[in-house]
Amino acid sequence: MALPKAFDERIRIQLGDEYEDYIKCFDSDMYHGIRVNTSKISVEDFLKISPFELEPVPWTKNGFYYDHRKYTPSKHPYYYAGLYYIQEPSAMTPASVLDIEDEDVVLDICAAPGGKSTELAAKLNGTGILISNDISNSRAKALLKNLELFGIGNMCVVSEPPNNLSKAFEGTFDKILIDAPCSGEGMFRKSSSMMTAWENNGTELFAGLQRGILNEACKMLKPGGKLLYSTCTFSPEEDERSVEYLLSIDDSMHLVDFPKYEKFDDGNPAWGETGNPELVKCSRLWPHHVKGEGHFIALFEKDQDDSYRGNSTYSFKSYRPDEDFIAFIKHVSESAGIKTDRIEENNGRLYYISEGMPDVKGLRLLRHGLFLGEVKKNRFEPSQSLAMYLKSDQFDNVVSFLADDIRVIKYLKGETVELEDDQDIENGYVLVCVDGYPLGWAKNNRGVLKNKYLSGWRMMS
Repeated sequence: MALPKAFDERIRIQLGDEYEDYIKCFDSDMYHGIRVNTSKISVEDFLKISPFELEPVPWTKNGFYYDHRKYTPSKHPYYYAGLYYIQEPSAMTPASVLDIEDEDVVLDICAAPGGKSTELAAKLNGTGILISNDISNSRAKALLKNLELFGIGNMCVVSEPPNNLSKAFEGTFDKILIDAPCSGEGMFRKSSSMMTAWENNGTELFAGLQRGILNEACKMLKPGGKLLYSTCTFSPEEDERSVEYLLSIDDSMHLVDFPKYEKFDDGNPAWGETGNPELVKCSRLWPHHVKGEGHFIALFEKDQDDSYRGNSTYSFKSYRPDEDFIAFIKHVSESAGIKTDRIEENNGRLYYISEGMPDVKGLRLLRHGLFLGEVKKNRFEPSQSLAMYLKSDQFDNVVSFLADDIRVIKYLKGETVELEDDQDIENGYVLVCVDGYPLGWAKNNRGVLKNKYLSGWRMMS
């Protein structure tokens, strides 16, 4: 593996006697992982039905390694049911470290494609609010899909630069995660294109971007809140020195300890500019130490401020429900928590807005709240996101197929599916499940299910 010359010269100095061990890791494949969606299924229950042989990721309770030569998790029906997220094991660390509590208002500021946002949302347990942002509108669309696949309703997906966010959300968030854009040195084994990008951009470009994000993020954190900063690079300019930068611009911010896996390295004060001994509270993951790629993590806390008085909340628009929607929602259990007095209508599209939603007026929104469906010609059509949000016992007309039933694949490909004679299902909308976990909607007509699975989500092969 021919590393970029400037990187090789620096990493030799950083690693010293460990340099050769680091180089040897390029001779082995990268590790592959899945992370269980605990908002849909417990780890214990998933392991009972898992179609894969799994090995625990030691630093993430719901993370597991799988053999990518033997399994393709993205093709299994459980993936389409949102039971897990496919994620590189080291990348699972930031969201697992940030201690989310019920009712928190959380920001994932560089969120696409959604690996960290989906875990933050799962840790909220259906309470509080998650704001997930990505400056790229196209990447934000992928982020939205992953959150909806995970069945998340208490969320808002935004596509804005950080300075626009800070104008809208000053002092708003209990927790903020910044998985910052970086030079990607920790991903060199994963993709040779990362090396080419490093040679073209170096580290200075990204260090500047990171400081710009940190400038705005600290304004949005509530007093007493926590901010997690992470990169997938080894560069001191982007790691220890970015941490020092945040400490220098806001004296209410300080580093805090977090539980570290025994093979994680501490941050290195000597690699900073000030020699701040507090930098040891950071953590760096080296690919020759752990079964994963490179990563860096720092956790901050903001001092309490007794003068803090909170921020404005969402300006709610009242909606008089359509008769067909009222008829449909009667089939949904009250345990789903969808209150009709918190439903908002926008051009025929209905959204359930969770309590505690911040004021998002003026922002470029891809989604605010749970998209319930659309009223067309006085008929309500439920959304894919609603199907994924519901549990199988929260709708009164359900069909569940076993994972190895060919009809599951037919359904996921958008084909018509026929019921067995002994399956007593009412005509009308049906929640289609695999092993009791929702996949989407169909419309039953005397044993023939007209497929309503979202076309953009369908299995292609």
